[in-house]
Amino acid sequence: MKIVIAGAGEVGSHLAKMLSRDANDLTIIENDEEKLDKLSELADVVTVHGDPTAIPVLKQAGVEKADLFIAVGPAQTQNTNIISALLAKKLGAKKVTARINNDEYMEHDNKLIFTELGLDLLFYPEKMAAYEIIDLLKETGTSEFMDFARGKLQMMVFRLDDGAPLINKTLNILTNGNTETKPFKPVAIARGNITIIPDADTKFLQGDLVFMVCKKEGFAELMSYSGKYEIEVKSLMIIGGGRIAEMLARKMQGKIDHIKIIESRKERCEYLAEALPDIVVINGDGRNTDLLVEEDAAGYDAFVAITSSSETNILSCVAVKNMGVPKVIAEVENIEYIKLAEDMGVDAVINKKLVTAGRIFRFTLSNKVRSIKCLNGSDAEVLEFIANPESAITKAPLKDLRFPKEAIVGGIIRGEESIIAGENTIVHPYDRVVVFALPQVLSKVNRFFL
Repeated sequence: MKIVIAGAGEVGSHLAKMLSRDANDLTIIENDEEKLDKLSELADVVTVHGDPTAIPVLKQAGVEKADLFIAVGPAQTQNTNIISALLAKKLGAKKVTARINNDEYMEHDNKLIFTELGLDLLFYPEKMAAYEIIDLLKETGTSEFMDFARGKLQMMVFRLDDGAPLINKTLNILTNGNTETKPFKPVAIARGNITIIPDADTKFLQGDLVFMVCKKEGFAELMSYSGKYEIEVKSLMIIGGGRIAEMLARKMQGKIDHIKIIESRKERCEYLAEALPDIVVINGDGRNTDLLVEEDAAGYDAFVAITSSSETNILSCVAVKNMGVPKVIAEVENIEYIKLAEDMGVDAVINKKLVTAGRIFRFTLSNKVRSIKCLNGSDAEVLEFIANPESAITKAPLKDLRFPKEAIVGGIIRGEESIIAGENTIVHPYDRVVVFALPQVLSKVNRFFL
């Protein structure tokens, strides 16, 4: 697949690294030569130095033959992203997508305007991150959460801390050998720097990050094994008053009794206080532990740190976790820090690059992929496919399909029914199938659904 990416910033570089490992023909356009040099050392890409809105530069990058064009410059270059994507489409790119930072563009009627102009997808990483946090505040016992078909199936992630009933057990032990009767199924274990696709005899160890597909009715039992518990979030403290914080607070006001935002920039505080009159806004430095004590951080049900500094977010979360706050969430944009944050006791991590990557990566797979999510704490993805009548996945029980060992079918949604997949399960045409896969086999998995 020929892919052209305009922008070699944090999001663009992460996408380039992810997409280059799947034998794509990848070209990157960037005005900053230093960024291009860094990226060419990390990924197998062709680089083009120049302005992505310049037609000669787009032609040099070969957009007329591109299967996918991704305009992913920084948030402040929204207009450049839109213009370059529209030009790429007019020059012959089959699908184009652009990063934006204007929530008005995401409204239904406005999205239709951009669709008519030729844009296949607009994505707003900050908004996607805000919605990820909202999901985590609803499911407080998990480190990560994803639902399918409005909750008929769910994917939950939790770390096995000291005392968790699941430690040193296998699924076979828990089910007395009848694993297919349980309303949940482990699909992966992140252990240290490796990701394990488990079977019924895989033993869970303390410190494991466990990925489970679960039916709605199995949620309570699964939580009991995990050693985690749900809390009702009635109060929320947010450190950092940027766009994510504003969208999060706006969405949660009226659903949570008390929300407080602490922001270091005085002018931003003034704006937030006017824009969100029902929310308490404090001008201060979230790194200051004395300030957190003074503002009674320990008395809140949940704490979200979403400043521009990953280090500040991690350390402030660790500080309030030690004060006794039940749920702490940190935005960590440095991917190398994600595992560090989790090991230090941060309950959940948000990363805009990973949130965005899954949304865009769907365009590189078959049109039968409904959704894909790149997961924190693991180098794997969870995907939701729709099975075609002629798909290879429908031709035999799962145990007879020679499905890649680095992937696993977690569950199936068939009409109103949700099914936890076992080795004797047969996928029917038009089933929605939840698959967990390591990156090196994504293209192989995709072929089962063509």
